[in-house]
Amino acid sequence: MLADAASLGLAVIAQRFAARPRTAQSTFGLRRAEVLAAFVNGMTLTAVAALIVKEAIERWIEPVAIEAVPVLWTGSLGLLLNLFVAWLLSRAATQNVNVRAAMAHVLSDALGSVGAILAGACVLWADWTRADSLLSALIAILVARSGYRMLRETSTILLEGAPRHLDVGAIERTIGDTPGVLDVHDLHVWQISENFDALSAHIVIERGRHGTEMCRLVAERLKHDHRLEHVTIQPEPQPPDEVVQVRRSLNGDTLDCAQSSPGRSSPTSR
Repeated sequence: MLADAASLGLAVIAQRFAARPRTAQSTFGLRRAEVLAAFVNGMTLTAVAALIVKEAIERWIEPVAIEAVPVLWTGSLGLLLNLFVAWLLSRAATQNVNVRAAMAHVLSDALGSVGAILAGACVLWADWTRADSLLSALIAILVARSGYRMLRETSTILLEGAPRHLDVGAIERTIGDTPGVLDVHDLHVWQISENFDALSAHIVIERGRHGTEMCRLVAERLKHDHRLEHVTIQPEPQPPDEVVQVRRSLNGDTLDCAQSSPGRSSPTSR
């Protein structure tokens, strides 16, 4: 319960920071404060799961006396409280990784409450104290899985990896297939925060094409095909029509280069 309260407090603080306007030092604002908070909560979930497994193993080896009735009451009250908080968070959890991380904490504690109820029942009616250790270990595995998924999701954003819901290869093909685009390079796709995807790329455009118009055309296709709205496109002119010929002798000692353009020939030798 203490870990849950701390995770909820961290989520609220991060959300307040993320809502602040951008500044000259933070040109994107503090949007990633929520992602960072979710990462910390994911780490906490994993650590809590490890501690539960450690204690479960110790109590399996050396069982301790368990007061079944207080465990049943505490587990029941904790379950009701956690389900109520989870219901409150569920309305925003699908749109916010920070809230989802806090909700994962609450649901993990709800699972703990279920385990406490079942363990208390086993002790009360079957006098099986090791049930507490067994159920705790099983629940800890589920908690660790939730923490791992949260860490994987948030670390991808923090390390500026490509968003999982976007196909970078398909995006590159969309840009390359745009009329007037000869080549695309230095393509980068990442997330500033959840639901805020960003893209930057350099495009080589045909002669006679206007750079501003080509950037607009590429941006429109990216928005239509991939729902990318925050894009930065750098147009580059087509290279000059010069041909460079290189000839090397079989023994590699002689290198002849000939560079020519339409209507001109200027061979050089070395």
